[in-house]
Amino acid sequence: MPARPLIVRLRNWIGDVILGVPALQLLARHGYDLQLYGQAWAPALFAGCRWPVAVRAATLGARLGQLRAMRRSAAAHDPRFDRRENALTLAHSFSAAAELRLAGLRAVGYAREARGFLLARSEPITLGGHALASYWELACRFLRIEEPPPASIDLPVSAADRERADALLREHGIGPGFVVICPFAGGTFEKLDKTWPHFPAFARALLVDGRTVVACPGPGEETLLREQYPGVRCLDGVKLGVYAALLQRAALLISNDTGPGHLAAAVGARVISVLGPTKPEQWAPWGPNVTVVRREQPAGTTVWPEVDELIQRMRALQIA
Repeated sequence: MPARPLIVRLRNWIGDVILGVPALQLLARHGYDLQLYGQAWAPALFAGCRWPVAVRAATLGARLGQLRAMRRSAAAHDPRFDRRENALTLAHSFSAAAELRLAGLRAVGYAREARGFLLARSEPITLGGHALASYWELACRFLRIEEPPPASIDLPVSAADRERADALLREHGIGPGFVVICPFAGGTFEKLDKTWPHFPAFARALLVDGRTVVACPGPGEETLLREQYPGVRCLDGVKLGVYAALLQRAALLISNDTGPGHLAAAVGARVISVLGPTKPEQWAPWGPNVTVVRREQPAGTTVWPEVDELIQRMRALQIA
């Protein structure tokens, strides 16, 4: 088939981008040559895929220059590029649609933030369902097909990242059976904190039980991790592709509602997702190896599971 380039504007959060991977895979299976456009961490996340990723510049002028260069390159490979729908925005913002339009691209996206006039085709969004299904549905509408979403994400991990992860584990003397924790969570859900308050006590219980516990803090989280989680093996500066490979090697990841939980599920690792205010029907990690632990949430408050509940779930999974 002739090349059919498609420029895809990714979302700005790791979890959202991971939940959009099946939609990208669907587009690729239908013959589109994806050209991704996203945040600085996106190239590492997609290192196992064949899709190139352009990192968004800091200023509007530079971003428009990037998108116009991508458009020229795509048009050189596909004479029909400028005459068809040639971009897809998974990002819901007005600015995402505006940048694509100002760069001369004919984008398809959801009708959000009164941006319909900026898009070549504006699709109504179905609210309340899972985010992965929403991104998948947008890709289906772009293709004008109907197809159910897959049961798993199956994000590929590069051989180089697997080798780096193995070397990192050897360097720190970490053997099989280790457990990874991700006790941090960016932002809030409906103005409520997403961080499980019993995470430090849970980590201590794992260490007392003889578990090797590992954490890969993000920028600015290193000091807090060392202060609140003594005994936990702290692996600093791990890039997303290597993190994905580490999660594949782990016995289990226990996570708040945050990107690493989605990453672990996407590469087939076992995940316990501890959710408070977050609605699992919208934002739980997606995949057959995911266990969600959550209590009913009275309006305006957060009720969290206790440490013993998590220990019992681990035992049920034959982890402890």
